[in-house]
Amino acid sequence: MKTILLSVVLGVTVVAVAQDTAQPAQGQSSAPAQGQSQGPVIKDPAEYNAYVAAVQQKDNNAKVSGLEAFLTQYPNSVMKNQALELLMGTYQQTNNAKKTMETAAKLVAVDQCNMRALALLAFYNRSLAQNGDASGNLGDAKKYAEQGQACWPKITDKDILGMKGQMEQIFGSAIGIADFQAKDFAGATAALKPVTDANPQDFSVVYPLALAYWPDPKTPATPENSVNAIWYAARASAIAPAQMQAQIEKYARGLYVRYHAGDDGWPDVLAKAKAGTSAPPDLATMIKPAPTPAEQAHKMITETAPDKMDFAQWEFVLTNGSQEDQDMVWNAIKGKAVQMNGTVISTEPDTFMIAGSSDDIDAKKPDITLKFEDKVPVKLIPKDGASFDFQGEPASYTPNPFMMVMEKGQLLRAKAAPAAPAHKAPVRKKPAAQ
Repeated sequence: MKTILLSVVLGVTVVAVAQDTAQPAQGQSSAPAQGQSQGPVIKDPAEYNAYVAAVQQKDNNAKVSGLEAFLTQYPNSVMKNQALELLMGTYQQTNNAKKTMETAAKLVAVDQCNMRALALLAFYNRSLAQNGDASGNLGDAKKYAEQGQACWPKITDKDILGMKGQMEQIFGSAIGIADFQAKDFAGATAALKPVTDANPQDFSVVYPLALAYWPDPKTPATPENSVNAIWYAARASAIAPAQMQAQIEKYARGLYVRYHAGDDGWPDVLAKAKAGTSAPPDLATMIKPAPTPAEQAHKMITETAPDKMDFAQWEFVLTNGSQEDQDMVWNAIKGKAVQMNGTVISTEPDTFMIAGSSDDIDAKKPDITLKFEDKVPVKLIPKDGASFDFQGEPASYTPNPFMMVMEKGQLLRAKAAPAAPAHKAPVRKKPAAQ
């Protein structure tokens, strides 16, 4: 929240309360004009004179001294609330944050729905805490903000009601930042989004909103939260302090790549975020998610013929593709001799369990059952963990967990030429399933 907003809300206190002086003591023309409401009446002339003398001071320091003296001498005055509010506004004008907050707290203690004091306490506690000042307290900021929001049905003052939008931004930012700090990210986004959209240049709320939408980039967020996190992070990179801009832009790009599975389109999103303000209504269309595993599998078979794919691609399509795409791959390779390299996981004389993709090799997990027509001589059986070349014919598979059964297994010598043409399926990593 910009400080100027608080000045607009609170600066009028000095004028408004100063004009709302107490009714004079008895004998001093106390009757109000026709139709005018009766205000507080100070019956003691000395008390009245002390109050008026303090209120009419032109110098802020003199006004502070006069009001402090008045409140000390007349602690139960009918003008106590007005005096405290005027003192609060005067301290605020002199940039004395500590005394402003102390006076505001005293005012709220006697006037629980004093909206200017509640807005001030919510603003200062949030701002000080967010800037690392130990005198600020996010818990208090949220408490005063929620107290202010609960008071709206009781407010009839037209001046206060006219500032409701501004005060709601102060209250919303205090609640949102407090919720963010407490890891209540749903509460933080609900409170901060309207504040951020109304104050798109305020880094102190824009960046926390981005973080609240996607607090842990290692864990997928919902599509709605993902696109909002990307947008507000990109927006934050444009308004961040100079020394932070590159780092935040890199963070925003990382979120985009994570969600979109590539950086194509990122420059356009970044440019729009830097030039824009609130999130556009077509945000979900502008920032598209990564293709699903089924979509990735379909793209594979449209770009590469099944008999030209490697084993990892077969595994991906047969695990994630639609039934139609699985059938297309399987019908192309079933019963065809395939030569490839794999890693031995375990062996029996007539059956080897093999890892064929690099992911499964790293995980030491078999994805191929290679069956031989005859027992393999003991001296030719490779050790567990060994890499070796072999040939087999795909006979069946199960998609999840993936296992391909190959029959008519043969051990291949490193320098031996194949007896007949056979597709060589190299070892590769499986495509990432987003």
